[in-house]
Amino acid sequence: MATISLESLDLAALLCSRVCHDVISPVGAIVNGLEVLEDDTDLSMREFALELIGKSARQASARLQFARLAFGAAGSAGASIDLGDAEQVARGMFQDDKVSFAWSAPRLLFPKNRVKLLLNLIMIAITAIPRGGSISANVSGDAEKCEFVIRSKGLNARIPAHAEELLAGHSESGTVDAHGIQVYYAGEVARAAGMTIAFSIDGDEVTIRAST
Repeated sequence: MATISLESLDLAALLCSRVCHDVISPVGAIVNGLEVLEDDTDLSMREFALELIGKSARQASARLQFARLAFGAAGSAGASIDLGDAEQVARGMFQDDKVSFAWSAPRLLFPKNRVKLLLNLIMIAITAIPRGGSISANVSGDAEKCEFVIRSKGLNARIPAHAEELLAGHSESGTVDAHGIQVYYAGEVARAAGMTIAFSIDGDEVTIRAST
């Protein structure tokens, strides 16, 4: 196992690729819906197209808002973020019926890196239940000393492959690709936030715990 060495430009490029990957599907669906409106006069097809455009636009907007908070600057250096804002963008990621989401946290201002970590751990939690299920995010403590507990429950739940190594900044090759960049980035944010992360699994439930 080798320590990952990544130039800042490569990190930026890989994160941009990840964001584009997340929004290209709903944006493509919007384009398809617009093409149907242009070419098809059937009323039922036009209604379907409008429904598709609306749903996909909301999905794209939610993913961009999430990415802005999870990956973006979100304020100047040293800024804090309201956990209520984090809850809002997190809930936006769960608009379909595949995964239900529960949130429990005090309405406090937290250092931005800790909020970014929380959101990134929720992204990792989604990949722990590929067949859907439920996710709960619990925040306890305050801005100085806190703990995040994210639980993913569903059929065939598993700790995502290589997640623990990537969070620690390691991989077999010493490199990371666009598929693993988000987990690696979460590990970088955790170290910047002074928090440690641990995974555990019990039957069909995976727990991600981050603490100061």
